Parts: sequence; structure tokens; C-alpha cells
Amino acid sequence: MATMDSSITTTENYSAYYNIFGNLFSDCNNTSVTAFSQAFLPSLYSIIFIVGLAGNGLVVFVLLKYHKTSNMSDLCLFNLAVSDLLFLISLPFWAHYAAISEWTFGSFMCHSVTALYMLGFYGSIFFMILMTVDRYAVIVHTYKSLLSKHRSARASIVLSLFIWALSLGVSLPAIIFSQVKNESSAWKCRVEYPQATMWKLVSYIELNILGLIIPLLVMVFCYSRIIPILMTMKSQKKHKAVKLMLILVIVFFLFWTPYNIVIFLKFLYQLGYMNTCLWDQDLNMAMQWVETIAFSHCCLNPIIYAFVGEKFRNLFLKVLKEWFPLCFGHCTTIESEFSERMTSTVLCKSIQPS
Repeated sequence: MATMDSSITTTENYSAYYNIFGNLFSDCNNTSVTAFSQAFLPSLYSIIFIVGLAGNGLVVFVLLKYHKTSNMSDLCLFNLAVSDLLFLISLPFWAHYAAISEWTFGSFMCHSVTALYMLGFYGSIFFMILMTVDRYAVIVHTYKSLLSKHRSARASIVLSLFIWALSLGVSLPAIIFSQVKNESSAWKCRVEYPQATMWKLVSYIELNILGLIIPLLVMVFCYSRIIPILMTMKSQKKHKAVKLMLILVIVFFLFWTPYNIVIFLKFLYQLGYMNTCLWDQDLNMAMQWVETIAFSHCCLNPIIYAFVGEKFRNLFLKVLKEWFPLCFGHCTTIESEFSERMTSTVLCKSIQPS
């Protein structure tokens, strides 16, 4: 165990709150930050875990049960849900870590949970990019897409494997450098990059570029080309499609921009700018809030990408009808009769003059 003198000379005083990308080196007192994380993070992470697990689990179940083809759109949606599930599985461990300020799961689980976290994090972002590019190719380059239709299944599988390999490659540094150490009579699991190297600074830049700049540029470019084409089509559903695409960009921007701003400020902090205890405390506190906001985006993915779509929504109702026939079977029957005949007795009574 390191002595107090060695701890002072290395100036490594970590807050109890775990930050997967490394904590700030400082001698500042982060007691208030630790107290906040112990009180609120377990509850917030638990809510995200439960809601996200239910939504993404339903997406995976429906796609496995009813979708027999391997087209790019369905495969991207499936892998996006799997990425979110991997990410969500790691949250209970971080919630427990934040609650007691000590890692109790051992070194192997530190590497494993970090791997789940990072693979889910980057996998979710990369599959959103792939889904956006696929929509761009289908709508903007329709004829080329039709010519390669016979290769779509094979190409979809190859691209999906490439995305997973890319996610693993980007995640490897954090997975490799994650470790468990005994500090202040408590075991800590964190990513500790080698001293006197650029690994930490590179990780911050990597997060900003791969986590926000590239996805946002791709989404803005693709949807700026897709929306004008949809507007020229004589379809009643074009406005709904345009609205959905705008929601995708806006929601992604709102949920991930605060997180990336704080990451950039931490990058500046590592360079020596704003190097004060006040900034240290403010950044650690802000990171907890913006991480929670960003993490909750995986709960919205099933709603945005799946449940908004009419085809998937019908399959979802079909699943509920099979699971709960007494309730949803009756409800879906009424809904079907209403949409096809408009002859419900209740509706007839409601339109009769008083």
C-alpha cells in the first residue's frame, strides 16, 4: 500500500466517483462531489437501466421473432439495441461503485465491465452512423441501391462485423489500461494511462471526434440531402418522416453535446488551463450530470428508431397481444375495428346529438 508521502509526491488524489475515462489529478477536496454521487447516481443509473433494458430488450425480441430477412435497416436496428444493452449491463456495477465508493468485484470484472461499457458506448454511436448512411444510400441513391439488392444481406453482415471490430479497436486502450488499485483503504477501478504519455489527452480528443463531431456531421449531411427528396414526394407520410429525421438530429445533439463540452473542458484542464480547485470540483460535478443525460439517450433509441415506425409498432402490439391476450388482445381488436370500420358503439354514442 502506498504511503501518505508517496501519495502527496505523485499528487494523485482521486475522487470516489468513478469516471471511466480517468479522474482529474489534483489535491482538491471533492467531498461534496462524492456525497452527491453516493446519493443520486445509484438511483439515476438504476432508472436508466430498467427503462433501457425493457425498451431495447423488446426491440431485440421483436426483431428475432418476426424479422426473417437480414436487410441493412433491421440489422442496424438490432445491433444498435444490442449495443445499448451491453452498455446498460455495465450501469448496475457503476451504480454500486458510486454508492459505496469502492470496487468490490475484482480485477477481472473491472476489465469486463469496462469492456461492456466501451463496446456499448462506441457501438451505439457507430451503428447510428451506419443506419443514417444506409437511409441516405436508399433514398438519395435509389437506383444504385436497387442494383446491389442481391448483395444486401451479405454486405449488411460484413458491415456489422466491421462496426463491432472498429468499436473493439477504439475501446481497447481503455480496456487494457483499466485496473484495480487499493487507495486510501478502498479498492478503485479506473482507467490509468501511463505517466508522461499523451494517452489521456488523446482519449479526450477521441471522445469529442468520434462521439459528437463525426456523428453530427454525418447526420446533418445525410438528412440535409434526404429531406428535400422526401418533400418532393406526393405522400401523406413524408411530413412524419421529415419530422422523425429532425428529431433524430436534435435529440442526439441535445443529449450528447453537454457531455462533450465537459470532456473538452477536462482536456483543457489537463493542459493546465483553468487549473484551480474550483474548476476541479465544478467539472467533476458537471460530469455526473452530463453523463447521466448522455446515458439516458440509450433509453430513447428504441422509441425514436423503432416504436415510432408503424411497421415495428404493429409487431410490438402483436407481441403484447400474445403475452397478455386478455388485455391487449381485446384492445388491439377494438383498435383494428376502429381503424377499418369506424363502427364502435362508443364512438356512435359520442357523435349522436344530445
